[in-house]
Amino acid sequence: MFKFTGEKKVLGRSVLAAAALVGLLAFAATPRAYAHDDPYYKCQRRIAKADYKLHEAIERHGWYSRQANHARHELREERERCWNERHRWWDEDGHRWHSDRDWDDHDHDRH
Repeated sequence: MFKFTGEKKVLGRSVLAAAALVGLLAFAATPRAYAHDDPYYKCQRRIAKADYKLHEAIERHGWYSRQANHARHELREERERCWNERHRWWDEDGHRWHSDRDWDDHDHDRH
């Protein structure tokens, strides 16, 4: 004749909280995979940053400005650095790796 709905709610909430805690601990214990652990990540990021700076310099100062020429030089240096370290270079505009040293230092000169 007595209804124990209050105890069932407490028991249900306790089970739900325990399950959530176990799930949280299970995911917290898994090893994390970071993109920057990839050996090519640093090269890709440096080239992407240099490419971005070149686009910004061209947009703000013009195609053949002193700033754009400096940014082209920086991009060429980053491509050379990656090539010397990894024998690959990242094409930010094409979003792909190249395994040949086939970049064009004036690839951003075309409008």
